[in-house]
Amino acid sequence: MARYLKDQIKITLSGKKDLTYTINVISHPFMIKWLDMVKDNVIHNRVLEKNYCFLGFAGSQRDLTFLCAELNQAVSQINLFEWKSKGLDEYHIEKQFTPDDFMFSETLPIGHAVNGDESITPGCRLKHDACNLLHRYFEDLQGQAWSLSKYYIAADNKTKYAIRQLNNLCHEIEGWVSAYRKSKFDPDWIRPSQITTFLHAPRKELEYEDYGLFKHNRYDRELGGVYLHWSQVGKTLYEVFRDKDEAVGEGGINHQQLYSGEFDIEWGRSITRRDKFKQSEIVEFRNWLKAEGYSWNSSELALGYIKLGQVDLKSSFGTEDFNTIYKQLIDCLNIKTIEITNGEEKATSCSYKYTLSDSNWKDIQIQELKKGYESHSLR
Repeated sequence: MARYLKDQIKITLSGKKDLTYTINVISHPFMIKWLDMVKDNVIHNRVLEKNYCFLGFAGSQRDLTFLCAELNQAVSQINLFEWKSKGLDEYHIEKQFTPDDFMFSETLPIGHAVNGDESITPGCRLKHDACNLLHRYFEDLQGQAWSLSKYYIAADNKTKYAIRQLNNLCHEIEGWVSAYRKSKFDPDWIRPSQITTFLHAPRKELEYEDYGLFKHNRYDRELGGVYLHWSQVGKTLYEVFRDKDEAVGEGGINHQQLYSGEFDIEWGRSITRRDKFKQSEIVEFRNWLKAEGYSWNSSELALGYIKLGQVDLKSSFGTEDFNTIYKQLIDCLNIKTIEITNGEEKATSCSYKYTLSDSNWKDIQIQELKKGYESHSLR
């Protein structure tokens, strides 16, 4: 049984009616450091990225057709920029993306793999090639958190915003396709999540003793679990393995070195190492690591997710049942306020009044980029 700090994070969502849930933060020196960084984001009212927040909700209005249209707008902006005027080689993305690029037709058989063979039930499965291509476009144009690309440095603010969207939309598409497919035959196992990121969120380097927390949790994901956000560019070894991204270059693979006051919340049913299918996947992953020359026990590879805390499901939703919680969340996918309390009085809070339905939402982000953008919360 985890011990928790007195400090709690309370998040209020708005929609048909407001919904507030409470996060209990695990009592540990690293979590105290992380919580201080969350408070810093709230105190400074950093722009909350609402367009990259609720992923994997099959009933979301941000469906695949919508996301492809947003992606093509970003591609058009990148292609319009005159790179040669900045002394750079032309960078042009030829492709205009359609839903068919990312998802196999739903007229094909849909369901679980048959004896491990996914090709027998291809319907609505994600097409990894298009996502991997987007990742490489993004890495070319963005660079690394510690070494920004010459293209990114030369770009104007609208183009910087567009480059960021290549990454955000790619992950949102991955989450939506997975959820949509599961909604067709196994809705209890869709994987909704909340990615809570801020523009210009400061980062710090993980210290040696922090890496043990990855091993402690590994790849467990519990309903309402709060996990450290990935705060740098590139793909983890686990992502490369799961995405079957054989073409990713060494520069595109990164092990977590940085952290920020940002966090992810798992809103899907718990999947842990106690589940047989997860055990099987981890065995396959460990064999893959060995074949690629990596060690499962190497701390610096950061193989896993650091669990920071846990949503108090019972007090927040009145239940610990996934389906009931999902039905409450789907109608209010908008963060209204974040408040951090110390158990006695309100310590820190901020309201985020802008919504994705506001006509000036993109202008709010682009205006923020004018302050000088670095890649603080991108994958």
